[in-house]
Amino acid sequence: MGTKNNSDSTDSAGGGSNQMWGGRFAAAPDALMERINASIGFDKALYAQDIAGSVAHARMLGDVGILSDADVTAICDGLAGIRDEIEAGTFEFKTELEDIHMNIEARLTERIGDAAGRLHTARSRNDQVATDFRLWVRDAVDAADDALKALQTALIDQAEVHADWVMPGFTHLQAAQPVTAGHHLLAYVEMFGRDRSRFSDARARLNESPLGAGALAGTGFPIKRDMTATALGFDRPTANSLDSVSDRDFVLEYLAAAAICAGHLSRLGEELVIWSSAQFRFARLSDAFSTGSSMMPQKRNPDAAELIRGKTGRVLGAFVALSTVMKGLPLAYSKDMQEDKEPVFDAAEALMVCVAAATGMIADLTFDRERLAAAAGEGFTTATDLADWLVREAGVPFRESHHITGRVVALAEEKGCGLEDLALAELTAIDERISNAVFDVLGVDNSVRSRNSYGGTAPDNVRAQVISARERFLK
Repeated sequence: MGTKNNSDSTDSAGGGSNQMWGGRFAAAPDALMERINASIGFDKALYAQDIAGSVAHARMLGDVGILSDADVTAICDGLAGIRDEIEAGTFEFKTELEDIHMNIEARLTERIGDAAGRLHTARSRNDQVATDFRLWVRDAVDAADDALKALQTALIDQAEVHADWVMPGFTHLQAAQPVTAGHHLLAYVEMFGRDRSRFSDARARLNESPLGAGALAGTGFPIKRDMTATALGFDRPTANSLDSVSDRDFVLEYLAAAAICAGHLSRLGEELVIWSSAQFRFARLSDAFSTGSSMMPQKRNPDAAELIRGKTGRVLGAFVALSTVMKGLPLAYSKDMQEDKEPVFDAAEALMVCVAAATGMIADLTFDRERLAAAAGEGFTTATDLADWLVREAGVPFRESHHITGRVVALAEEKGCGLEDLALAELTAIDERISNAVFDVLGVDNSVRSRNSYGGTAPDNVRAQVISARERFLK
């Protein structure tokens, strides 16, 4: 995050005209510099991670003999008290102290005195913030996984109930072939499963500790980086001190996974908007996720679904913003990297509220079975079943069967009826190879039952996939 002015300084607060930066600077920053430089307005969100990192660092320094046992105890107790103050809302965050690190260190000095100044031994704000931010992003990844699991649970539960409810499947938003509502819902279970996998992959790569990398070159103190890595739940320390403090790939990976996930949420939101419209009437959102119109009393607006769709831009924008910040930075640390926090915090909040809203909407969603079935038969959606039947049962080459089926559709359209409503004589007049057995696949219920290939929409398939999805995603 680079929440400091001179990125390579590891000094704690000292004397001089500017206590923050020490004797190198003769004058204090003016108000504008203070404003552009300070990050406490947003990086205070890292307080828990900053305190956890400092506790681990203090205990390691004590273990190697750099700090006395008394100093370690004072530091850890003081940090615990500061955490309590922040969580109680009584901690005073000061802009002139720039960032969360110096705000906490200054308060620690007030609480325990000189021992606080020893905490920053063998540590820079560069490796400190890199550690804090990895811990925060790791927590965000875990929260996203938990939330997506809850959304998958709601989708799977609905899919099980609606395993044999027939509805139209679409391509180009035109009725294509009948599917079941359960099958449609399980498609989103797969999408969100891939999202969880992407978050999991990102977590595995980010779970290395930068603590101890110093400003950029490591430290000459006899520290134990493995000890602090283990204490903070990391798999290992990072291998290169330059990369440790300049890497923000872990943030970009989180944002990339979040952006793809937000895209999936947006698609689901769009379908909920469509399904709940008066023109479709496939489903109804509960009152909890609908609003009315200030002018038109008949309206039920799917505002929650629309907001999910809209917030996708914020998440994607965060990825673009940070990619742009990082694209031209030389190694190691640059102040530009302070701009990595706000977009991520905003994107994470937007993603979590969208997942939660989607979960609530799906759990409360009610379908209109009669309307779904009626719509499933509109647009001659079983035409492909007729073409497939001609290939399978009459040995007709598919290109020829496609032409025959087109003529049958034209006849049904002319008569204003469904394919299954045509008489056998009318069908054989088009092609004598059509027999009465064709009616076993015409009609939407027959159509979906026949789609029993692995991954297909047949109700028995859907029920089997519900069981499989619970095993794959919810265990």
